[in-house]
Amino acid sequence: MTDAKIPEAQREGSLDAPTRHPIAWQEESFYDFEAIEKEMERVFDICHGCRRCFNLCDSFPRLFDMVDESPTGELDSVPKEKYGEVVEACTLCDMCFMTKCPYVPPHEWALDFPHLMLRYRAAELKKSNGKQPISAELAKTDRNGALGRIAAPLANFASARGNALTRAPMEAVLGVAQDAELPKYHTYTYRHRAGLEPPRVNAEGPAVGRKAVLYATCFVDYNHPSTGVAAQAVLAHQGVETEVVYPACCGMPQLEHGDIAEVARRAEKVAAEMSPWIDKGYDVIALTASCGLMMKFEWPLILPEHELVQKLSRATKDICEYVVDISKKEGLSPGLTPVDGGVSAHMACHSRAQNMGQKSVEMLRLIPDTKVDVIERCSGHGGTFGVMKETRPLAVKVGKPAARQVAQKENAIVCSDCPLACKHLNQIVGDEFAKDGARLREAHPIEVFAQAYGLA
Repeated sequence: MTDAKIPEAQREGSLDAPTRHPIAWQEESFYDFEAIEKEMERVFDICHGCRRCFNLCDSFPRLFDMVDESPTGELDSVPKEKYGEVVEACTLCDMCFMTKCPYVPPHEWALDFPHLMLRYRAAELKKSNGKQPISAELAKTDRNGALGRIAAPLANFASARGNALTRAPMEAVLGVAQDAELPKYHTYTYRHRAGLEPPRVNAEGPAVGRKAVLYATCFVDYNHPSTGVAAQAVLAHQGVETEVVYPACCGMPQLEHGDIAEVARRAEKVAAEMSPWIDKGYDVIALTASCGLMMKFEWPLILPEHELVQKLSRATKDICEYVVDISKKEGLSPGLTPVDGGVSAHMACHSRAQNMGQKSVEMLRLIPDTKVDVIERCSGHGGTFGVMKETRPLAVKVGKPAARQVAQKENAIVCSDCPLACKHLNQIVGDEFAKDGARLREAHPIEVFAQAYGLA
């Protein structure tokens, strides 16, 4: 019997590409706790019977332990008050939906575990009348970035790991773990640098005629401008005309806290500002994986009827995806040279969830005579999840297997589509696996590519 003739109810999952339904966050029933708990009971019971996700985030071990330790050994004797403990461990990485779950739509059971966790958080936020934990203040990246750049040296001194004078109070008052390495701020943002020193476009480049808007992202703009500088330099070398635009953060930090309305507001703002550029023939390039995921997939599910959001989704590409596209369609400018020491390339969950393949690895392997090893396990970081005292131990626990692989590869560089994942993994390598606590060089893949061109 062919697969097409098997009745739907008799089919095992993962036979079709996963599809996602729009998020009904504007309907009152979306926030009904009784309905949410009923759906969680349905989903959790299916998960308990399957257990294929046991080695992903800690949500699943928590759930399975609850069931196994219950009086009946089944979900029916697990108190619903404990369901929130499963939600707490979810980082919305989407790996269960994209890579493991055999029962996602179009399967008739239609499981979407991450969006169910999101729904629970959104309902809790509404129930509390908008009161959020202190971690939500840390997630206000545009506000914090604007303040941080004004006093960057002082901010970086205060946030430095090992600064007992400041980090102990930060842990006590803000709940930020003392041992977590935090991103640094720069007085001159990426937008500022791009305005002062725009790269010269190579008139002989193979991709002359292409135009792209670089969505700076909050992290690149405030914390790691070198990623944007490298991306713009590589594209200019190929003949691509670029502009840098940054209307607002993509809202991934707010999504993690269940504030879907705020995410929608940001989606509308960014889409409105990007729309004229798209109309003029510009592609939109996301410089970090989380932002690319939001723009391509999450925003259209939150605002499925919004024309500009849908247009932006269709026009957006990840920076590595874009470079690979140029290599296949026009070819690359000559001049790539080997990068010494080897590269451990971590495939970030938010990159994998874009379902575009290993584009950063594919791009890095265009560099001649350079060792590139792939690390395809979750870093465990998950936004503020990796820096808050309450959740950091779990973030380290989840990230250790990936960090162990990085250490075993013995490469000089560790890179990731997600810069926070890269920092998190490098710290675990130094703390847990390096004999002298040494750190590897951290980079975004596009920075390594720029180095191979002699552009960084």
